[in-house]
This record gives sequence, C-alpha cells and structure tokens, in this order.
Amino acid sequence: MAPKSWTTPVALAATAALTLAGLTAPVASAKQPTGATTAKALVFIPNPVQSSGDQTLTDQKDSATAVPRGEYYEVTLTDLDGSGYLRGKWANVRSTTGTPAYTANGTYYYNRHDDQFEQVMAYFWGTEAQKYLQSLGFGSELPPVNAESQDYKVDQYGVDNSFSWDKHDTITLGKGGVDDAEDGEVIVHETGHAVHDAQVAGFGASLEAGSIGEAWGDYFSVTVGDWVAKKYGVPVKAPLVCVADWDSVSYTSTVPHCLRRLDAGKHYPEDVEGEVHADGEIWSQALFQIRTALGPTVADRIIVDAQFGFAPDTSFAAAARHTVATAQSMYGATQAAAVQKAFADRGIL
Repeated sequence: MAPKSWTTPVALAATAALTLAGLTAPVASAKQPTGATTAKALVFIPNPVQSSGDQTLTDQKDSATAVPRGEYYEVTLTDLDGSGYLRGKWANVRSTTGTPAYTANGTYYYNRHDDQFEQVMAYFWGTEAQKYLQSLGFGSELPPVNAESQDYKVDQYGVDNSFSWDKHDTITLGKGGVDDAEDGEVIVHETGHAVHDAQVAGFGASLEAGSIGEAWGDYFSVTVGDWVAKKYGVPVKAPLVCVADWDSVSYTSTVPHCLRRLDAGKHYPEDVEGEVHADGEIWSQALFQIRTALGPTVADRIIVDAQFGFAPDTSFAAAARHTVATAQSMYGATQAAAVQKAFADRGIL
C-alpha cells in the first residue's frame, strides 16, 4: 500500500535562508521539552550520488562544499517524543560524536560538515524504514516487525564500518571516508539486520543464513530508498541496483560506485566464495528480480513475511522454498511461480 499523499520536495538550493558554508542551526538557550512531534530537517535522499548522478563526488574531509546545495532535501521528521532531541517512537539517536542535535524552533537544518547532520540522517532513515514496513501492512493485517524505537549510535566507531548488535539492540554507524550515516542506504542496510534479529532470534548462524542477512540488508536499503525518493519526488540518477553509492566513493575506483550490486549476475553454487557479503549478491539479485516481476509492494510483503519462518541457520534452498510457499499462501500460483523462477535463475532452486 502506498501512502495517501506525497510531500513536495524542497531542495536546499531553494531555501534562501540557508548558506553554503554553514546552514543555520537552531539555537536554544535552555534545553526544555518542546512538545513537538514533527520537525523540518535537511537530509540526503538516499545519498547525493544517487540523487545527482554525479559519480565524481568525493568526501573532502566532510567539507560542506563537497556536495552541491541542491542535493539536500527538506523533509518532515515524524514521531518525535517532544523533547527537542532526536528521540521518537521508531528511532532514537542515543549517543553521538559532537553536541546532540536539539531544536526549539522545529527545524534541524545542518550540512554534512556538522556532526548533527549524521544524527538527523539516522533518525530520518530509521523512522522511514519502519514506516515503509508499516505501509506494507506489517503491524496491522500482518505481524509487526521490529516495531520499537531503534537505538542508533552515530559516528562512535572510528573505522569505516557499521554494524547492528542484537545483544544490545543497537545500530552503530562508523566514520572514515564518507561517514556511514551520510548515506541513507547504509543506515537502512543496518536497520535490515535489526529487522532480521527481531523476526528470528540468532539469525545468521550459518554461512548461507549470514549471506541471506547481508543480501536482505542490501535489498532493504534499495527498496526503502526508492520508496522515500518517490515519496519526496527526488530523482534517481544513478543505477538503483547500486548499494551505498555515496559511502563507496571512498574505497571504490570503478564507476558507477557501488558497495555491492543487486544485479551482479552470480549463480549458485559456482560463484560461492564463502564470504557472506559476496555470497549475499546471489540472494539479493533473486529478491530484486521478484520485485521487478511483482512490483515493490507485493514482492516486499512476501519477502518480509517469509522471513518469519526462516531457521537461524537456514540454507539458501530452504529459505527459497519457504519464500515460494509464502507467495503461494498470500497471493496464489502466479506470484509463487515468479518467486520460484527468480530463485531458479540464480541456481538456488
């Protein structure tokens, strides 16, 4: 199900009150609760490479001028707890580098040179990931999925990596090169791991289960990113199948820049490398093929609902069979056949 109305995008270039060198940040003399549950903010959707198509963008040590002003978009943060901080029903920026973002005037306007920009990104994308799941019916006619305030630790990890830690129910977003929280797809990828953890305790207890986890995170980042881009009317000018286009400019030399792809062309079992991220590209391409065949809403309802039935140490084949059965149960033979074909094309079934 799609949202009932779309929000008109407002790019930073059209926001006259903001300056290139430093966007006007909210100032408060006392950190008093505001009572506001919504606020305006500036974010990347999902990242500036994808929205601009410019593969030459580089980090330049968090320079404010490294990304054109027009690649910031004004959005509405929702479900805030009224404290003035980035805490809410579905996301909670728990610890950060730099002063925690706070507003008394209902705006979080920062640029990427500000530590608070990454905090805003984590809150926005964490919330949007949950809202996407709910738009599919999870939490209404389907079971809820990770329906809690997900904790995010922003720029607290001093290397270029991020991770979800199920034992503490936190997502840590690292820094180095492009800070991970500057790329919405990295944030949603890690949120995807939290989704799996909420659905199946201890998920990823085998190589193939771990590969499915990485594949799901990649796929989830793309499908949520595309949903939000359409919601705000933001163009997609880089290949949709490229994951983390912005974050990856710091460590890839090929163009287009991609951390991984959803169309790598890998086939089971001859392309198995024994590494979860690499092998995950087999599974993620099957998911993207299902999405292409059935459309995002039907595909993602099937994909997410099926994951409730995965064993923690599932194999590719067992998980694929269960996903086909879920498609049959939810929609019928035509949709099940499309799912079967996607997995068969990758050699899984």
